[in-house]
Amino acid sequence: MTMANQRTRRTQEERSRTTTNDLLAAARRLFAQDGYTATSLDAICEEVGASKGALYHHFKNKRELFRAVYEAEQHRLSSAIAQTYTFYDDPWEGLYQGMREFLVASMEPSVQRITLIDAPGALGWSDMREIRSDCRRMMAYGLAQALGKDHPRSEITAMASMIHGASCESAMSMAHRDNSDELLEATLLQFRNIFKTFAQS
Repeated sequence: MTMANQRTRRTQEERSRTTTNDLLAAARRLFAQDGYTATSLDAICEEVGASKGALYHHFKNKRELFRAVYEAEQHRLSSAIAQTYTFYDDPWEGLYQGMREFLVASMEPSVQRITLIDAPGALGWSDMREIRSDCRRMMAYGLAQALGKDHPRSEITAMASMIHGASCESAMSMAHRDNSDELLEATLLQFRNIFKTFAQS
């Protein structure tokens, strides 16, 4: 391939990546503002000045576009949790503060709308669980660090699944409650107690 062809291909790839990013950003804004059902592909295209054909070149349908937005939200949450965990020398405190980071971030209205209110209907629990797998793996890693390498792997896996499931349900509960701040503090207290119990076992 000649240098000119390489530059042309690189430019095309850059344009394609820019279009994809623009569509995802517009979709996130509108999904957060209006919800999945009320947001049309026409509105997303109008937001970025793209044709419907351009959108279909990158995403098969609205569900696929929403899934990409949901994946980006989960990646952002996972990265924030992982970064928070690294701030603490005590792995139990790191686990707790990572949990706080997740729950507080999940209370942000746009995150709630996309990840907790609309995602179950738009994607279904199977896809959501698949996309959230990084969070379960991080929890298992943190528990393994806290409990030690000789702790039975099956117990760590079971604990990670239990805590991950409880955190997701807690976030979902807060998304549908008016007194979410009060519920957040009560929930964090319970997670603090759970980690203390595990630490003493």
